[in-house]
Amino acid sequence: MSIIHKTTMSPTKTELLTAWLPGQPWYAAAERAPELSRVGGFRLDDPEGEVGIEFMVVRDDAGDRPAWYHVPMTYRAGPLAGAEQALIGTTEHGVLGQRWIYDGTHDPVLVGQLLALLQGRAEPQAQSVSDTPDPSVTAEVTGAGFEVPAGAAEAAAVANGPDGTRLLLGDGVALQVTRVLRPESGAETAGVRGHVSAGWRLSEDGEARGRFAVLHDTVS
Repeated sequence: MSIIHKTTMSPTKTELLTAWLPGQPWYAAAERAPELSRVGGFRLDDPEGEVGIEFMVVRDDAGDRPAWYHVPMTYRAGPLAGAEQALIGTTEHGVLGQRWIYDGTHDPVLVGQLLALLQGRAEPQAQSVSDTPDPSVTAEVTGAGFEVPAGAAEAAAVANGPDGTRLLLGDGVALQVTRVLRPESGAETAGVRGHVSAGWRLSEDGEARGRFAVLHDTVS
């Protein structure tokens, strides 16, 4: 069950992301400091109840035109062994104390639950309300489904590029995590096995919907 504490964080998530985003290969306004606002996202539950899992969307107004970034994050009570390069930062949570915040594509708990969502074994939760499913987040799988190799979440090879983050899961399967969000076209491409779609706010009056993650064959 996702429990959302109405409390303070210092520094805030957007403050941490302001420092972290310019170092990522998919960040567009490389010469300027981000100007961020939160405009969407959802959560997943950790079955063990230890790790917070959030898929956040931030709007950046630093460039010549707005950009929308998808940042999966995990929140932990202590450091994640071997994930130093994925640390976004630490913060002081008003209820839980010090928390370590990671780029979730490097955290096996988030990867495992994202795969569980695609397999129909996890339910998306509202971003800011406790214990509330979010039916607007959808996971679609083509065909009869798929099998993920045992231990894939722990052993996934992670590669960042200008278009997003690719996780090689083994047995010819990869998970592409979208970083720069764009409205989905609805057209499938060869080798796609499934995808997770969700929405975000473009402005006060506008919304968009796109693919946050796509499961596909590595050879198609």
